[in-house]
Order: sequence, then structure tokens, then C-alpha cells
Amino acid sequence: MTLKQICVAVALTGAIAGSASAKEGADQYPHGGENWFAGALPPPGDYFLNYFGYYNADNLRDGDGHKVDHTGVTAWFDALRYVKVTNTQILGGNWAMHAIVPLVHQKVTLGDSKTVSGLGDIVFSPLVISWHAGNWHWAAALDIYAPTGEYKSGDPRKSIGANYWSVEPVFAATWLNEAGWEVSAKLMYNIKAKNSDFRPAPGAPKMEYESGDEFHMDYLVGKRFGPWGVGLSGYYVKQTTDDKLDGDTLSSSLGPWSSGRKGQVFAIGPSVSYTTQSGTMLIGQWQHESGAENRFQGDKAWFRLIMPF
Repeated sequence: MTLKQICVAVALTGAIAGSASAKEGADQYPHGGENWFAGALPPPGDYFLNYFGYYNADNLRDGDGHKVDHTGVTAWFDALRYVKVTNTQILGGNWAMHAIVPLVHQKVTLGDSKTVSGLGDIVFSPLVISWHAGNWHWAAALDIYAPTGEYKSGDPRKSIGANYWSVEPVFAATWLNEAGWEVSAKLMYNIKAKNSDFRPAPGAPKMEYESGDEFHMDYLVGKRFGPWGVGLSGYYVKQTTDDKLDGDTLSSSLGPWSSGRKGQVFAIGPSVSYTTQSGTMLIGQWQHESGAENRFQGDKAWFRLIMPF
């Protein structure tokens, strides 16, 4: 990997909750985390969710989907989530709120490797509304991401957080029928603030980096057999606006994977769920990424717990 590639890759990559992206700074959302009952919030009460998993990718992909040599990422992550569903009605639906606290241990390779552990970017929402009508269940929310994760300007190998605030409108829907079939999807659009602490390399002057907005979706198609569920789940990520540096769109002059550095990736894999008599739900899944551009491309394994208390 040349010095020029390393400098550009510093502006390209970051990792959190097991995934990495072309934009400067980390992914704040753990893509693929929602599948079974994604749009069907539970009855009023308090719920604890735990998302534990592992992500591995051998290479960063450029804007043409080609591998960038001597790059890679591995990460263990554990995201702790609290959900409160109330009896209060808003627009005919139940008002809810939630917060997610992610913990990450990651190793990022850009020429050489660095390992870091710590708190990621916390997400919370004071406004979630859920509705139910026959076989259909849906919810709308506005999530807020806070830059609480460690950020090392000029060296994404040492960064866990993205170092910017972002807001995200969310719409999720689930269709369940009497035969046990389920189709669920969670649609999100992430709108990012600017990072005013960006350095293209350690010791370089600070610049203002604006990562592009993203559409992303988690999905599932599955079938239930008593307490068991078997299906396919995954995610799709598509950056919709260009990355900008000090207000200027990043162009192909910085490398073949530039041109606004719009990232994208698709993932799919098997998912198995089991629901106990007490209502606790256990989910195991594996998701394989393909078609990545301006992102790492790899594999993600999950174990998820949903428990009322």
C-alpha cells in the first residue's frame, strides 16, 4: 500500500459495531441489527435487548469494488439497549422511547494495524410511535446519534466514534400471518452534521469533513414453527450525497475510489430465532456482504437477546 493510498484511506475508513465505511468517521448504526418483529413493538412495558457479535473483513473496497491491499478490520461488539413502551397514545399509536449503548473492541489495518476498545456512539430516541392492525404492525421514530465514542483525528485505526451528531428518521413495518410467515423491514435515512476536527494525517492542520447522508435498510423474510423461526435477514446501505472536505466535493483526483466517496453494500444470510414461554427471544444469525463500494466487505455473526422485565 503506497503512502498516498494510506493517506486517502485515513479519510475513507472508520469502524463501529463491526462495520466500516468509506466516509470519514465510523458507522453509528450496527447494520443488520433488526430483523424479527422489526416493525412490531411489544405491549407496554420495559424491555432489555443485547446485540452481541463479530465482524471480519479482509479488504477495503474502492469505488469500483476492487480490493485495496493491506487493509482489513475485525471487531467484537456488544450493544446494550433499553426500550420503554408506554400506555400513552399519540396519533392512535403507543408512545415508546429507547437508548442504545455500544461497546466495541476492534482491530483496523491500514498498512499496519492498531487495536482499540471502548464506548461507541450512543443512540437514543424520546419519540417512537407504534401501531397494530390485523396482520400489520408498524412504527415510526426519530433517532439521535451522539458522538460519545473515542475519535483519533488523522488515524481511524484508533477511532471508535464518528465525531459528529446525526439524526435519523425511521419507519419499520412487519407483516405476520396465521401460518407463521413474517416479512419485516426497517427503513432509515441518516443525516449527518459536520466533523470540524478532521485531519488527513496525524499532525496535519484540522479541516471540516462532511460525510454524505445515507439510506439504509434492515430486512427479514422468515417462517415460524412453534417457538422457532427460520429465515433470511440482512441489510442494504447506500450513501446518497457526496462527502465534502472544507465544502468541496471530494473528486476522483484523490484516487479511483473517490468521486464523492459514496459507499454502498448489501448483506444477506440465515437467521434462527427461539421464543421461550416467558417471552424471552433468542436470535442467531450470519450475514455475508457483497457489492461493496468505498467500504469494507466482510462477514458478520450475531447473537441477540430480547427480554421483558
